[in-house]
Amino acid sequence: MRTDVLVVGGGLGGVAAALTAVRLGRRVVLTEPTDWLGGQLTSQLVPPDEHPWIEQYAATGYAELRRRIRDYYRRNYPLTPEVAADPLLDPGLGVVSRFCHEPRVAVAVIEEMLAPWRASGRLIVLMEHEPIAAATNGDEVEAVTFRGAGRELTVSASYVVDATELGDLLELAGVEHVIGAEGRDETGELHAPEVANPLDQQAFSWCFALEHRPGEDHTIDRPAGYEHWRDTVAPFWPGPQLSWTDVVPVTLEQREWKLFEANLEQRAPFSLWRYRQILASSNFVDKAIPDVTVVNWPQLDYWEKPLLPDSSEALAASRDLSLSFLYWMQTEGGYPGLRLRPDVTGTADGLAKAPYIREARRIRAEFTVLEQHVGVEARPEGAGSEVFADTVGLGRYRIDLHPSTAGRTYVDIEAYPFQIPLGALIPVRVDNLLPANKNIGTTHITNGCYRLHPVEWSIGEAVGALTAFCLTNGLSPRKVRNDPIHLADFQRLLADTLKIPLAWPEDIRTHRD
Repeated sequence: MRTDVLVVGGGLGGVAAALTAVRLGRRVVLTEPTDWLGGQLTSQLVPPDEHPWIEQYAATGYAELRRRIRDYYRRNYPLTPEVAADPLLDPGLGVVSRFCHEPRVAVAVIEEMLAPWRASGRLIVLMEHEPIAAATNGDEVEAVTFRGAGRELTVSASYVVDATELGDLLELAGVEHVIGAEGRDETGELHAPEVANPLDQQAFSWCFALEHRPGEDHTIDRPAGYEHWRDTVAPFWPGPQLSWTDVVPVTLEQREWKLFEANLEQRAPFSLWRYRQILASSNFVDKAIPDVTVVNWPQLDYWEKPLLPDSSEALAASRDLSLSFLYWMQTEGGYPGLRLRPDVTGTADGLAKAPYIREARRIRAEFTVLEQHVGVEARPEGAGSEVFADTVGLGRYRIDLHPSTAGRTYVDIEAYPFQIPLGALIPVRVDNLLPANKNIGTTHITNGCYRLHPVEWSIGEAVGALTAFCLTNGLSPRKVRNDPIHLADFQRLLADTLKIPLAWPEDIRTHRD
């Protein structure tokens, strides 16, 4: 198969890249290893983590996605009149975001957004296709081979976008990249370890969805590794993971959670249940619709072994940890009425289709975003984030690193609202492969604020536009970035044609929590 742009990975970055490229006149093949598009929003079961200004400063396509999800609920669900009329309709009333919703609704909406382009034949979507090899010629990736649908298929393209969750193509195509933590001796970052450690990688989590049926017993079979997770205490953790105890990420103070109510005395200002609740019964006229929550809590963070370079043992152990925590909540925790919702996750066992990945392989980039560019403590007082001349989008999140496989606890520090520099999307050598997920030119530290849903979408949108711009004008991404005239033309395409915001107002750029 031959196409203009091959997008490997159907997460938010991959979907955004494919949509943008096809809207700008290119032919696109989009592949996805699961049977759901949407990545962390859907197959990984993570409601969106968003900044406070998302309603005003969302990337164009991401704003459309959010609007369509709200409209889907208005069209299809028995909402109360007050809820249906609310322009900021929030189906789940979760705490993590002002907009928590079911993953399968996002899947349906993404399919709606892609539908006319698939009908035109300009977009081909290949579900359940895993990349297994890449063919290169000098500094270009010529083709990628996939396994899926009982066959092997090779797709060649002018541009290849690596939107995989772990940066798989960087390994397959021999693209220069980093895994784990860079050292302070290399980056000068305040919160980096003294020296590099490739095995220092953020914990990942295998999420699941629950409802609660008091008076019923839905206790699952005892998982094989239950005793291990119940009894093992990590040196940096206040007790076993199978408990209601964790630490405040910012201060590392110990705290005690309650499942269905707040514990203000222990610095737990809301219930665990409300944290990532994706359906709130109070929103609906039909009270047969229950409260449903996603379990993506510290108890699920798997930190014993890194995902990279070999993920097989870590993935199996993470699933066992998640099921063990559910079993603990149902038995020792005292809630046998907790019931898995496999219909919500789209799986047979009730766990998400894929693990929630926080950190991937990252390209060696023309420009690498450091803590010194975005971290409040690392910047001059009141300076705000670095202003990048080659900005292609916006983002905002704290530098949030979960406990790591090197035995480090949370690193959760303040960051300013930031820009996405084009240089972080361009590999140091390879000319026609671009990253569109957590594999851009950040460090282990700054990945902690560039890894969230709206930022990933903005990265994908910029990459999709860049491939189309380069093909139309006969330019390379490197030439676009390093020639002021071409860069200005490309930024006009983003800002004027695609209506993508490229700079924060000054009062937001310098905003602190």
